[in-house]
Amino acid sequence: MSGISFSYTMASARISRAATPLFSKSRTIKATIPVHQSSARCVHQSTRLPAMAASNARTRPTLQPLHQPSSMLKPAAVGGTRSIFIQTESTPNPDALKFLPNHPILPQGLSSPFLEYLNPRSTLAPPHPSPLAAQLMNIDGITSVFYGADFITVTKASDANWAHVKPEVFSLITEAVTSGTPIVNIIDNKSGENGQEGAEEDSLSYNENDSEVVGMIKELLETRIRPAIQEDGGDIEFRGFEDGQVLLKLRGACRTCDSSTVTLKNGIEGMLMHYIEEVKGVTQILDQEEEIALQEFAKFEEKLRQQKGPDASPSTIGKGTLDTVQG
Repeated sequence: MSGISFSYTMASARISRAATPLFSKSRTIKATIPVHQSSARCVHQSTRLPAMAASNARTRPTLQPLHQPSSMLKPAAVGGTRSIFIQTESTPNPDALKFLPNHPILPQGLSSPFLEYLNPRSTLAPPHPSPLAAQLMNIDGITSVFYGADFITVTKASDANWAHVKPEVFSLITEAVTSGTPIVNIIDNKSGENGQEGAEEDSLSYNENDSEVVGMIKELLETRIRPAIQEDGGDIEFRGFEDGQVLLKLRGACRTCDSSTVTLKNGIEGMLMHYIEEVKGVTQILDQEEEIALQEFAKFEEKLRQQKGPDASPSTIGKGTLDTVQG
């Protein structure tokens, strides 16, 4: 448990360090988001928030990965004409592995930067069924499959063993990439049902109906926060801005990690509140499954606190955890 929390603390620290250049000086960068001809504030015009452009890689966080590549695997050539490299990386979530097949994953023209399959039915449902995701979800112990632009994050049940699961996952990804068939199909969605998470447009994309504050929040999330989350095998969704609270949803490896709250509070919340005075905090949107997992984690923390007593040594990080116990 302490390893998970320590990793997410490092992730929070990396997000904070990424903002260091912004603390010291401002840069003038050409605006990348359309603006109305009005006096309304926007990210690149605000005096409180220096310019940030998604197209300028120098302004994005430079991450020192929490997870070092665990392997670089080269499958045998298929038919003697083609071979590929598939790199696997660990993530702060011990139940999630990130696979980088050096091959585009998402279909061209998809408006969302990710797709997430949370059950076997979703792998077959419109509008973006995936034969590979269906096969991966058929492996005993696999609970979800997440597609980024160029990576795949596979999450297993806590009682499953990577030593048993990983070879089969790697074999299926290798077969799918070398076959040349699309990893994600696009079919008509006549029923109007979205079988996959993230099938709609990117929640961080520009919308002319957004208020000036929401526009600033979105650009900061897109240029500063999202690269760090994607590096750890996940992504982030913007769900709204209400009463000073930014509503966010974590995806991929970050979705089921016990210490994701630490990343939200120590990293994301601090950065948003620093640059945008209207932001008073960050609220994580949880699915029912995630709420249950969070409750179980809280019960476990309380049990440890009772066992160790007031002289307990810190073993986890964050408000309300054993780190708050005075030793």
